[in-house]
Amino acid sequence: MSPTVSPSSNQLSRPDVARLSALLSSAFHQDALTRWMIPDERLRAELLPGFFRVFVELSAAYDGVLTTADGDAVLLFLPPGAEPDEAALDAAFAGVLGAHADALRTIARLQAQRHPHGPPHYYVSFGAVRAGRRQSGLISGLLGELLARADAEGVGAYVEASSPGGEAASRRAGFDRLGGDIALPDGGPVLRPMWRDPR
Repeated sequence: MSPTVSPSSNQLSRPDVARLSALLSSAFHQDALTRWMIPDERLRAELLPGFFRVFVELSAAYDGVLTTADGDAVLLFLPPGAEPDEAALDAAFAGVLGAHADALRTIARLQAQRHPHGPPHYYVSFGAVRAGRRQSGLISGLLGELLARADAEGVGAYVEASSPGGEAASRRAGFDRLGGDIALPDGGPVLRPMWRDPR
């Protein structure tokens, strides 16, 4: 397994951001959540790199990007106490998603209703592995690195799994379900909130 690195915001060059955004876009192109948000296949391929660029830059601002050294896997997260500028984020997403920003706002509103606000925790937002390297343990390695950090700090971790693979990886890392699923409107997909106590 490749060693991992944790780029800080000033170590992520513009090409780094573009490369990680493209990796996430490719990995999530057929994810139920992004298909619900942007139903049109061609438009989804066009918009997702910009969508993920916002997330990469947000996570990098909080030193919340873990990648393998070869760049074949990435994990985005926010640390305890992170307080992003919600208005600025909304404007950034509106700029890249256009009319589809309303769908993202619906997702974010439902997530906020269920997000745990008590104990401090790391919030894992996205993880992706390049096609051809999946099922190789890369995400489990990155997640394990993050959870070792959380354990050392005595804080929990929270994730919302959007796919069976994401849920399986989270369960292997010690996450358990936290309440019921988050169901998106109009027969949309579900997100599964999951929590892990520090060890």
